Amino acid sequence: MAKDDGVIGRIKDKLVESKQRWAREGRLLTGRGDAAHANRLPPGQREVMNWPVLDLGIQPEIALADWRLTVDGLVGHPLDWSWDDFLAQPQTDDVSDIHCVTAWSRYDNHWQGVSARHLLSLAAPLPAARHVICHSHDGYTTNLRLEMFAGDDVLLAHRWEGKPIPVEHGGPVRVVVPSLYFWKSAKWLRRLEFTAEDRPGFWEVRGYHNEADPWQEERYG
Repeated sequence: MAKDDGVIGRIKDKLVESKQRWAREGRLLTGRGDAAHANRLPPGQREVMNWPVLDLGIQPEIALADWRLTVDGLVGHPLDWSWDDFLAQPQTDDVSDIHCVTAWSRYDNHWQGVSARHLLSLAAPLPAARHVICHSHDGYTTNLRLEMFAGDDVLLAHRWEGKPIPVEHGGPVRVVVPSLYFWKSAKWLRRLEFTAEDRPGFWEVRGYHNEADPWQEERYG
């Protein structure tokens, strides 16, 4: 179970309760799975041109001089990067779509950042590692299977559309996992913890699906 700390305790309770109610009611589910990903737009989604802002009521502002990324747990080589260390890594550009569990999708987002595969090559997860727990500066957590985190389009992104990712969208660094609903793409990243056991995160313990495949409509668990 994810533990709430003092920061999470300041979340807008009504927002959290409304989303838990969606999960209980199965809101937005269409029952039209697309296992072959035949359509670019997953079932139940609508395309938007803007980028809606969704958060837990907190938007932490992290000075670049203070930002650090910790990579620990079941890894052979733990990492502790400053902002300069992060920018010194090979930078990857990628274009991908966003699919939000609240039923909107935004196409062709241009990202720049450090690829998850590069980070994995440095951190060297141990054979027992099966999951990655993403920890954010607002106290949020979400869980990913290691094979999903290792996807070739997964980034630790710091730029969007050629500019630094704004704080309301998770800057200075957020995870981007295009193949899953976007709650799995943790904002305000501060730590990646490699574990043997699965550890469902903030929304996963509040009724959301553990896997979050948009084409399977894995909105709720």
